[in-house]
Amino acid sequence: MDFKVLQSLLKKGMNTKIVLLVMDGLGGLPIVPGGKTELETAIRPNLNALAERSILGLQQPLLPGMTPGSGPAHIGLFGYDPINYAIGRGVLSALGVDFDLQPDDVSARGNFCTVNENDIITDRRAGRIPTEKGAELCNLLSENIKIPGVEVILTPEKEYRFVFVLRGPGLNGDVSDTDPQATGKKALQAQALSSEAKTTAEYIQEFVLQANEVLKDQTPANSLVLRGFSQLPKWPKFNDVFGLNSLAIAMYPMYRGVAKLVGMTVMPAAQSMEEEIDMLEQKWDEHDFFFVHIKKTDSYGEDGNFDAKVGIIEQVDDLLPRILALKPDVLLVTGDHSTPAKMRSHSWHPVPTMLYSELCRPDGISEYGERACLKGSLGPMFPSYELIPLALAHASRIEKFGA
Repeated sequence: MDFKVLQSLLKKGMNTKIVLLVMDGLGGLPIVPGGKTELETAIRPNLNALAERSILGLQQPLLPGMTPGSGPAHIGLFGYDPINYAIGRGVLSALGVDFDLQPDDVSARGNFCTVNENDIITDRRAGRIPTEKGAELCNLLSENIKIPGVEVILTPEKEYRFVFVLRGPGLNGDVSDTDPQATGKKALQAQALSSEAKTTAEYIQEFVLQANEVLKDQTPANSLVLRGFSQLPKWPKFNDVFGLNSLAIAMYPMYRGVAKLVGMTVMPAAQSMEEEIDMLEQKWDEHDFFFVHIKKTDSYGEDGNFDAKVGIIEQVDDLLPRILALKPDVLLVTGDHSTPAKMRSHSWHPVPTMLYSELCRPDGISEYGERACLKGSLGPMFPSYELIPLALAHASRIEKFGA
């Protein structure tokens, strides 16, 4: 997308409101052939009623067949082409916990994990240890690991997740992950992907070596893996590009981080979905774009818990009337990617999407689900980064192009 062309068409002084409601990992698959997905299984009267007044489709976070990480999937939802605006998970995690990341820092997302006597990973999430335990382990590592020439900073994120930061001269984030992102495998060795990153990779290798020695007697978090080595990019900001005063509301740090990366104002972490809607109501008069993130749909998909994922969708359906009571000019309902419980992982499947506005031409489809969205006027595989311009148009924020 050519941001300059879009910026030249933005109307000034508009006060219309847009809500982007993202159920993380929303897309799913039937558990049995001929069955229903998690979304199709959920009792969702409010979402279905809204679908009748909306336009529907299936958005593609990346190119067809490509499985997205959470970072690029959200970058796309925010209107940036995620192929051209690529960023590692480390920066997003660091910003999400309000870490004061410096331009030369190299950061990564860390997972405490469980390995067996042969160093094979048996649980990438160490039993989802509580955040308090994660913080304790970060302190333990910080007290015992010393690497000459560089400062190592560890900050707990949530549960088994933590932020890893290297600070020092001449660092470069062009380093491969140590996380194989699968059980039944050994952790990988960090490798320099360019000559400029050779010293940084050696620092990371030394950190991992010392960390495994410190953690070896811990249970269940007796090891760790790192991914998404990256440094701060210089990108155009969301508010400048789209002429919006945006607010991000999320429970998990990473999603607050990706919103902060593109320049959104970010609320403190909510503790529940209900509190997220409380924040939306409280800040309604102060902003005109609201990103509201629901995490547990993704978590239960990754756990393979079909019924629990269905339950979260039903809870979101119960909360939908509170959002509609605010009378948004545009309400987008979608996910960042698909996380079918059947696969226990992110997948490449297109994501069900619904755009409501009094200015839309309703498809008249009385259901919000994967197969229903396949019939919608938005199309079966449109790029996710087209959603924000569509929302701006339906909020009367884009002028006519040309004479």
